[in-house]
Amino acid sequence: QVQFVESGGGSVQAGGSLRLSCDASVYSYDSYCMAWFRQVPGKEREKVASFDSDEHATVADSVKGRFTISKDHAKKILYLQMNNLKSEDTGMYYCAAMFGVFGPEGSCGIWSTVPSNFKTWGQGTQVTVSS
Repeated sequence: QVQFVESGGGSVQAGGSLRLSCDASVYSYDSYCMAWFRQVPGKEREKVASFDSDEHATVADSVKGRFTISKDHAKKILYLQMNNLKSEDTGMYYCAAMFGVFGPEGSCGIWSTVPSNFKTWGQGTQVTVSS
């Protein structure tokens, strides 16, 4: 199984910023749905942002106005800019690629909220926000 590589996590004070990156260069193709998920012990993994094109980049309501998802298409790196971090943002952050029946899914949609629809993941990077 091919894995992505996340980096950029760390420990910060509330109100601080971090930028996470996901190296997706293991794939030669670029136009497919990718997403950032986060997970804390004892809770299910949840999507915080998704990206399939520069025109369609979305974030969850809980992080709207604070997080921004973007992609460097030349380097095939997915970013998550995290500003004004809160304690509830603490968790392990993963990037992943969505797959459909015919392979990588070209567009994110309502099914991009379901972790089981993503078949390529990174090892995760820890984000800890203290008050």
